[in-house]
Amino acid sequence: MKRLRWPRWMPIDPYILLLLGTVGLAALLPARGTGADVASGASTGAIAFLFFLYGARLSTREAMDGVRHWRLHVTVLACTFVVFPLLGLASRGLVPVLLTDPLYQGLLFLTLVPSTIQSSIAFTSIARGNVPAAICAGSFSSLVGIVVTPLLAAALLGSSGGGFSADSVVEIVLQLLVPFVAGQLLRRWIGGFVARHKKVLGLVDRGSILLVVYTAFSEGMVQGIWHQVSPARLAGLLAVQTVLLAVMLALTWYGAKGLGFGRQDRIAIQFAGSKKSLAAGLPMASVLFGAQASLAVLPLMLFHQMQLMVCAVIAKRRSRDPEAPPAERDAAPVRTAVGTGGRSA
Repeated sequence: MKRLRWPRWMPIDPYILLLLGTVGLAALLPARGTGADVASGASTGAIAFLFFLYGARLSTREAMDGVRHWRLHVTVLACTFVVFPLLGLASRGLVPVLLTDPLYQGLLFLTLVPSTIQSSIAFTSIARGNVPAAICAGSFSSLVGIVVTPLLAAALLGSSGGGFSADSVVEIVLQLLVPFVAGQLLRRWIGGFVARHKKVLGLVDRGSILLVVYTAFSEGMVQGIWHQVSPARLAGLLAVQTVLLAVMLALTWYGAKGLGFGRQDRIAIQFAGSKKSLAAGLPMASVLFGAQASLAVLPLMLFHQMQLMVCAVIAKRRSRDPEAPPAERDAAPVRTAVGTGGRSA
């Protein structure tokens, strides 16, 4: 039998449809009582296992090989953890005109999340950019984000982060960083197994994130926090995120040009420096925000789909760029992998 493929003309990432379906399930059948305790425990275990797999997949050798291109990596990290958060802080002025305070907290958290790996690589490849640099830049961002994102959240969100406290940093370390380090330490023995079964483990990745989403949105339904969001507020959030993405795409492209980077490096910087990882953000939000996580991850879910759709168009246009060699322009484009902006290359 032929393997079913997602139609190329369909603009929506199919995984986003699964996420939306999970949100709908949580709205209709939220976990309550004992079921909520079971879902919460399973979600905690799934998050730890998810980051263990991330650690087992990340090749330390490949990451070290990319250190030589340090200017590019510093530029991407600056966009991800400096420029993005500054724009997030500036959006505070939109409360309460366009955003409610909980939506602003979610938007600010979005700006603190690390960059993606998988989709950054795919779009850089389509646009004929520096793929090895995109791999390393995304890997560095993900690695740095495990430590930097919780610290930035502690500094910028503080106690307003829906239950966020200093204890959350310890919880992040135990639930995210420790499994990640364990995966790195055991990679020598399990790395081959992980590589051979990457498709099956990819399903585990996505299933774990769906479980996190279901648990977070179930808690939100039980707490009744969805009454705080109106269609007008959602429209305002989408408008703000559209401007945020446009500004970052322009800054990464023209800023990289001003810094003297070549075309291929600029492509890698634009796609790695303008994106945010849903796979990293969802588990962190679940730990940091608790019952408020459903509103906190809503901006991230919307931004994730928006960046995929916009960057797909840009990547295809870059592949026909007159600056690209003719052989590259005529090559068949690489299809973007379906996923969550996750870490596997």
